[in-house]
Amino acid sequence: MSVWIKICGNTSLADARLAADAGAHAVGFVFAPSPRHVTVSEVAAIVAHLPATVEKIGVFVDAGFEEIYTTVRLCGLTGVQLHFEAAAGLPAKIHERLGSQLRILRVVHFEAGAAARISEQIAEHARNPHVDGVLVDSRTAKAVGGTGVAFNWAAARKTAFRDAGALKLIAAGGLNPSNVAKAIATLKPWGVDVVSGVEAVPGRKDPEKVRAFVAKAKTTKTRLGR
Repeated sequence: MSVWIKICGNTSLADARLAADAGAHAVGFVFAPSPRHVTVSEVAAIVAHLPATVEKIGVFVDAGFEEIYTTVRLCGLTGVQLHFEAAAGLPAKIHERLGSQLRILRVVHFEAGAAARISEQIAEHARNPHVDGVLVDSRTAKAVGGTGVAFNWAAARKTAFRDAGALKLIAAGGLNPSNVAKAIATLKPWGVDVVSGVEAVPGRKDPEKVRAFVAKAKTTKTRLGR
């Protein structure tokens, strides 16, 4: 089967529609300090014009429950990405107030020297019935996402991605149209997530790159049954 594809860091209706028309399963919006930061009112106006079949996922960093709850309701989001060390009970509280149909993603940052710790983090998320998937990302000294830097896929394949089981693992960090097929073939993820790899400049998508990324990802198969 082909992977789930999320085009993140959208800042305009044109870019979000571009991702949807290209065949992405989800679009992401960053509600945190970033060159791709968007406001609640901006996203609400965008989401109103997107197909119902496309997931709309809000990315939150160091956000409290009330901020997440209000943003999801006002924007009509269908999922949240907790891109920080959120409390273990936060996903349950989100589902309790907003419904279990809301997709909740947790994030871990892969470092080859800390593979055992990262694998345990993933296992902990897998035991939480309110976590729908885990996005495995890279990080730099200045950014926790949208870095444009890939993590060590070979090391991750032997550790974090080795025994995913039924957990939905999503590969992110440094992906682009030129390397997404290799990333999928190496890691066998459930999904892929891209930001800077399909941009013309930070915050604005490159139509050719978006279409090429989705096409490459869709034609590269991952594990059956994932």
